[in-house]
Amino acid sequence: MSFGTAGLRAPMGAGFNRINDLTIIQSTQGLFSYLSRYFADFSSRGVVVGFDTRGQEESGCSSQRLAKLTAAVILSRDVPVHLFSSFVPTPYVPYAVKKLGAAAGVMITASHNPKEDNGYKVYWCHGAQISSPQDKEILQSIEEQLEPWSASCWDEELVESCCLRTDPLTQINSCYMDELTSLCFHRDLNRGCPLKFIHSSFHGVGHIFVQQAFEAFGFAPPIPVPEQKDPDPNFSSVLCPNPEEGESVLKLSLLLAEKENTSIVLATDPDADRLAVAEKCDGCGWKVFTGNELAALLGWWMLFNWKENHPDPADTEQVYMLATTVSSKILQALARIERFHFEETLPGFKWIGNRIQELSATGHSVIFAFEESIGFLCGSMVPEKDGVSSAAVVAELAAYLHNKNLSLNQQLHNIYQTYGYHVSKTSYVICNNPPTIHKIFNRIRNFDGEGSYPKTCGGVQVVHVRDVTTGYDSSQPDLRSVLPVSRSSQMITFTLQNGVVATLRTSGTEPKIKYYTEFCAPPGKSDVTSLEEELRKITTALLDDFLEPERNHLIRRCL
Repeated sequence: MSFGTAGLRAPMGAGFNRINDLTIIQSTQGLFSYLSRYFADFSSRGVVVGFDTRGQEESGCSSQRLAKLTAAVILSRDVPVHLFSSFVPTPYVPYAVKKLGAAAGVMITASHNPKEDNGYKVYWCHGAQISSPQDKEILQSIEEQLEPWSASCWDEELVESCCLRTDPLTQINSCYMDELTSLCFHRDLNRGCPLKFIHSSFHGVGHIFVQQAFEAFGFAPPIPVPEQKDPDPNFSSVLCPNPEEGESVLKLSLLLAEKENTSIVLATDPDADRLAVAEKCDGCGWKVFTGNELAALLGWWMLFNWKENHPDPADTEQVYMLATTVSSKILQALARIERFHFEETLPGFKWIGNRIQELSATGHSVIFAFEESIGFLCGSMVPEKDGVSSAAVVAELAAYLHNKNLSLNQQLHNIYQTYGYHVSKTSYVICNNPPTIHKIFNRIRNFDGEGSYPKTCGGVQVVHVRDVTTGYDSSQPDLRSVLPVSRSSQMITFTLQNGVVATLRTSGTEPKIKYYTEFCAPPGKSDVTSLEEELRKITTALLDDFLEPERNHLIRRCL
């Protein structure tokens, strides 16, 4: 196992390449050794540990058990541990790290991965996920600490008897909900809102926390999907526990919404750091928003409220919004007109989280950040994507628009009319054979001869190529990528003559090659049908000509 975009992730089971008691103990010993070398006051600061609702019944390997073993390793060396007594959303761990002044945090979760998986996500003292070179240094430290230190490391009951263990649940939940109100701008309107909301927690942690977040905003609690409200490690009512898959996994939520005559569905993934939203359209079913579309709405909303509260244009010049480079460029279009700062990072919210910390340290305000895979952060309460706070913000946005006789979808089109239509497509193919992935990307890098990338895609000329795996960028005078080089993963971006941006990259947590295409049209060009058709042709060519799914035995997305 190695640290990917979201820490360690693997199936639960026996073996050194699996998540189990031993590999968790080894990982924690390595992390402990690294932290003790890095922090002179480590023995007083301690570590925050949280967990989700995952578990493997046949082996007894649950997130809670693995969290207790993580805590036991640290407690066995007389260092304090802030171990949550019950499951929590992933953002609660980095939030607690900052609030409690801990040296680091560990969240036992595999987020939206299949039920067989679990993971080990590490946060640094500033609340952002670890990034390079910390990940490699911690892995090296793990390799040096493979032998369990003592019998105490295996004793999950140590968390019940050791005086150095504290439970931060009540304090952190109270602080989080209090601070969440800083994102609430129209409480009086919320209290009288006639809209009802459906919420699914996808058998995970989200139910009680989203209910409390709604109450903090002055809303009545959302109506839960009863079959998915309670934790279930088998995720028995969904094909896969990832709300990003859209309508196919939101069936129960949409059926309940029809029954309750409600127009908006919210769904958080099992660890509640991601949010999906669907809205009933007049006479034409349901609109399930993509992550890019939701970002357009939330980015506009956060800027709208910022400007309401900061009328001096000079204040807006201190504002930043962030997005990963495979996400929509819609925030860049907003920034161009509204005169705030926009920056891109590498894929993975750890890059956004660390950039937020850097900007905050220099007095700048990050009011919104996102990644296209339905990961959003409104404000900068915690440098991590947060489905709980985002659910409450979306509800308030919907209530405000309803009061103006607008739907979310109507406002989305208003935004595109003003700032330019941004039509995007995101999908993936599955490849279970790593050598095949290397063969595919090696062919792309030598497409028209050695060291020559493709010159066209779908008949349209490629004007720029950026390859962050090798550090090459043809748009730069020195041909070097501005984004950091990331040799451990594959990612190539093509900018086409017609304004389409297309990216191919490997997933850091799943056996997938993801592809992203977006047509960034200027304001005034609003023939959406022609934009979508042009994008469809480019996307098809990107998939068929560059990846060659049939020849390489790739599994196309079927949901």
